[in-house]
Amino acid sequence: MIYALTAVVLALPLTASAFHQDDTLRRRHANVAHKPAFMRRAANYTIKDHFVGEDFLQWTFFNSPDPTGGLVNYVDQQTAVQNGLATVDCNNVTTLAVDVNQTVASGGNRNSVRISSPETYSSGLFIADFAKMPTGCGTWPAYWTVSATATWPDGGEIDIIEGVNTNTQNQITLHSGADCTLNNTVNTTSHLLGTECASSAGNDAGCAWQQASATTFGAGFNSAGGGVYAHLWNSDGITVWNFARDAIPSDITNQTPDPSSWGVAAAVFPSAGCDISSHFYDHTIVLDTTLCGDWAGPAYASSGCPGTCQDAVANATNFVDAQWKINYITVYQ
Repeated sequence: MIYALTAVVLALPLTASAFHQDDTLRRRHANVAHKPAFMRRAANYTIKDHFVGEDFLQWTFFNSPDPTGGLVNYVDQQTAVQNGLATVDCNNVTTLAVDVNQTVASGGNRNSVRISSPETYSSGLFIADFAKMPTGCGTWPAYWTVSATATWPDGGEIDIIEGVNTNTQNQITLHSGADCTLNNTVNTTSHLLGTECASSAGNDAGCAWQQASATTFGAGFNSAGGGVYAHLWNSDGITVWNFARDAIPSDITNQTPDPSSWGVAAAVFPSAGCDISSHFYDHTIVLDTTLCGDWAGPAYASSGCPGTCQDAVANATNFVDAQWKINYITVYQ
């Protein structure tokens, strides 16, 4: 995600997600296959909120300076709509875009959009279908949730989709207050990056998984036709799944989701090492695209991008593909 009050720092290797703690690019890179820390029980879910089309234009448009140091001006709803940065097409697909018509000097800020849901949540099953996500040198898009009532990192943050520049492997991260660690004796399809979820202004890496597939983020995700990210959040833990367009379970399509049938997850954060209910609460859902900033900027060169990130922001053609295309987000409880 784009962190609420601070940011991930330093650079990352080419095509990999950045993960930093005390100047270490990657502390651990392992596929873990042990007994799950908890079992997902079959349950009947009902729709609490279903966001589609024009609904996203009624979300809150953040228009303050970017807390992560990005070279963006987050614009209000009226400006976003008038300038084509927030649109809805005839198929009810919502697009959130970076401005490609604006003239920006090197080192200047380009207009972009960051929105948050009108409702807050402390648990639930969240299913988001994206036809496309932003990609390209200089970009730092994120789909995340964060507490609306606590001062970060208290109340927690869940980063479901996040990466920078030319990344094609998604990073899934939790940030929390003190006394929250990831119990790594779980089975996932991803690489473990770190187990310390507790974050602060000087140490904000969080606990994280990097997805193994190169079609889970950016251009790779888009070339596969997009797909679904689902996360289940309850007192047992937080679990994230990712389904490619041609592999979306029928129960998701039919709005009768059954996470117990979805198989091995992309990321699991069990409550064994962290009291989820006391560390994560009152979250809004956030979608944004920042540029450069505290992650995409330092990682720019190592991502294989030419020139400087500041110069990239000045070139509007770099952001033709810097778009979220949202089919829907549904919250079940």
